[in-house]
Amino acid sequence: MYPKRPAPLTPRLIVQRALSVALCLTMLPAMARADDPRELRLASDIWPPFTDATDRQGVAVELVHTALQRAGISATTTIVEWKEVETGIRKSRFDGCAAMWRTEKRARDLFFSQPYLENRLVLVGRRGSDVSATKMSDLAGRRVAAVGRYAYGSEIENSIGVYYINSRNDQDSLDKLLAGEVEYMLVDELVVRYLLTHQREEAISKLEIGSTTLGRRKLHLAIRRDLPGAREIIDAFNAEIRTMLADGTYAGILQVGWIRADVDGDGLDELVTLGDSLGQTPPGSVYDVFGDAIETDPEKERVFVAGSIYEGWDAVPEEYKRQTVPDEQKMKLGTTIFTLKF
Repeated sequence: MYPKRPAPLTPRLIVQRALSVALCLTMLPAMARADDPRELRLASDIWPPFTDATDRQGVAVELVHTALQRAGISATTTIVEWKEVETGIRKSRFDGCAAMWRTEKRARDLFFSQPYLENRLVLVGRRGSDVSATKMSDLAGRRVAAVGRYAYGSEIENSIGVYYINSRNDQDSLDKLLAGEVEYMLVDELVVRYLLTHQREEAISKLEIGSTTLGRRKLHLAIRRDLPGAREIIDAFNAEIRTMLADGTYAGILQVGWIRADVDGDGLDELVTLGDSLGQTPPGSVYDVFGDAIETDPEKERVFVAGSIYEGWDAVPEEYKRQTVPDEQKMKLGTTIFTLKF
């Protein structure tokens, strides 16, 4: 279930909330203050494009670091093996993790943020394969590559008759697929989106990509409950993520051009992009942040721009449509683009 929605976030409330966050930060412990040399010590493993050992460390880490920085909280992320992430948090070597799935067991020791991203697994096969499965049990008797160290959830793990082949990462899964060692691989929808944007020719010529979500998990920032000020850090992070959704920073970091999300908390989604230059036509492709939107005509969707919501594309003032900033340009403003080798 999704968390209870907050009150509608009007432009005035965005400013008020930012001021409230600033006030809360004055009460944070010294270790969480931006002017203190010590930092919030986070840890993650290698899980591209979400977390990685590159300079900018992946889109999830960049989203978290940016939100914390905007809230006046300094943070670093150390990349280690996953078992070291959990052990390090238990032994207080780390203060938390920027990209973690919530479980009841983990919630006993950690405060979790509201979900800021959703992992959605889709089926990928070799060109010409049948990828119409609507649930994993449809693949009984098939060999499916999946990154072995991730707990994908009951819809994946409890499927009967599917032969899961552990892989080290998505590149390893792709290698196994193209070599004929497996019939399918499970890949995050965001990875597929990057492939179709930046490696489209190779992806279309060699892969068949499913459109049904076969498994989903929400991604959170998690902080040790015994860390002084942990609750306030999580609250500040939640507020900044919502502001980043509204001002386009989120879309810019994720490199998806346009996103669909409820930026004002009224239960209805809006289309948002980076900046106030939208172009002459509605977006041809939109990344649904939480993957639960009903398919609709992009021309009729609500658009959030410059602090205002417009009911449909035709209602957006022409001043925002005159200057076009290509999606490709917007999508170079975030972390290093994720690619696979074919």
